[in-house]
Amino acid sequence: MPKILIVGGGYAGFYTAWKLEKWLRPGEAEVTMVDPLPYMTYQPFLPEVAAGSIDPRHSVVAHRAHLKKTSVLTAKVTHVNHAAKTATITPPVGEPWEFAYDIVVVTAGAVSRTFPIPGVADQAIGLKTIEEAVAIRDKVLTNFDKAAQLPAGPERDRLLTFVVIGGGFAGIEVFAELRSFASSLLTKYPEIAFEDTHFHLIEAMGRIMPEVSESTALWVIKNLAERGAEVHLNTQLTSAVDGVIELSTGESFESDLIVWTAGVMANPGIVRNTDLPIEERGRLKVRTDLRVGTEDEIIEGAWGAGDITAVPDLSGGGVGGFCVPNAQHAVRQGKLMAKNIVAVLRGEGTVEYNHKNLGAVAGLGVGIGAFQSGKFAIKGFPAWVAHRGYHGLAMPSWERKIRVVGGWVLNVFLGRDIVSIEAVQTPRAVFEQFASRPKPPVAATAAVPAEVKAPRAPRKAPVKTPVEVAAAESGTESVVAP
Repeated sequence: MPKILIVGGGYAGFYTAWKLEKWLRPGEAEVTMVDPLPYMTYQPFLPEVAAGSIDPRHSVVAHRAHLKKTSVLTAKVTHVNHAAKTATITPPVGEPWEFAYDIVVVTAGAVSRTFPIPGVADQAIGLKTIEEAVAIRDKVLTNFDKAAQLPAGPERDRLLTFVVIGGGFAGIEVFAELRSFASSLLTKYPEIAFEDTHFHLIEAMGRIMPEVSESTALWVIKNLAERGAEVHLNTQLTSAVDGVIELSTGESFESDLIVWTAGVMANPGIVRNTDLPIEERGRLKVRTDLRVGTEDEIIEGAWGAGDITAVPDLSGGGVGGFCVPNAQHAVRQGKLMAKNIVAVLRGEGTVEYNHKNLGAVAGLGVGIGAFQSGKFAIKGFPAWVAHRGYHGLAMPSWERKIRVVGGWVLNVFLGRDIVSIEAVQTPRAVFEQFASRPKPPVAATAAVPAEVKAPRAPRKAPVKTPVEVAAAESGTESVVAP
């Protein structure tokens, strides 16, 4: 059977494997998917996970729970040699080994793109993984716990100042969700007033959310301002050393939480370690039918989709003529790619990817949202309902849909869970602190040879009283009372 290797288990990779299981006939091909994580993360839910509105486990989909016919390897692909049709697989334990394939599907996604700004690498955190979203949530809760016990002053202000870098969809959503989260916490922390919390979003461009109209973007800024959150436009971060935020406008303040959402780049672990064609922005060159190559050349046996690729956008709505890196495209590309792979295996023709964006919807905290489709816009509560409805349905599998929607319903009656589990990052700390350890062995005292022992000092005769001396001289004994 032909061997199909899927590199990456995110949206595009997971959906490709999922649909191949549905459409391949028994014995038609053998599918293997390799990803360092054992689950797919539904990234549109990360802002709500960071704000405590969704249980972290409910926003991920376990590969092995839903891919029944695919061989799942929890490892890294560290090199793809398509000329020899081999890939180097590096497991978490053991030595790397070569995997021979007939068809390779590259869907390794993207990572946060940063700039060499002092302090960012040491102080900031991204929002691309479920682990990052959980860490942000726990940080907010822990900071509230600490600040509630401090008097007014610089340290308290630092703990209650939250910064987001980047005003795209991801940045605005997590910024607004965190503002909503912090406001809801105030009822549980009477020691902290609304005015004590400070939220700053830094955007280098002159507007936010380029996917929506300018009027909708301005409404979002106004809504955030009314909720006590400040958006800095035409402003760049110049330094974040030791949590001291320095802006191009000259402003400066301290923060204990800096969330970086200012762009993504194709996974460098793959694009820098393959002989497949890469375009000038570091993405895999892909045709409109999702085969690797150009209009004039097809790289046989190689496919690609999702954030790691430069897929031409036939709808005309893409930036620079290519599909933007988002979940909407990755999911649809994964589904179409599975169909096209099956078609090529059967000697049939492929279909071009052409998806016109029907609109953009953002959640801005509980009960607030923004929706834009062409010139038509909805704001406030109806848009928030549309946001949750769309993403609730888009979540893969009914099992996950039920868990997510069930959590939302429970939050209406029970509120958000505000337990911080920040200590999970050092789970052995308490055990190590109190664990009994064996005492160090006592060094044996070496025996000293008799011939070198110091001679014992002669025992001094007891001093006799005058009465005792007289008795001794007379030969008589007398008893002296003490």
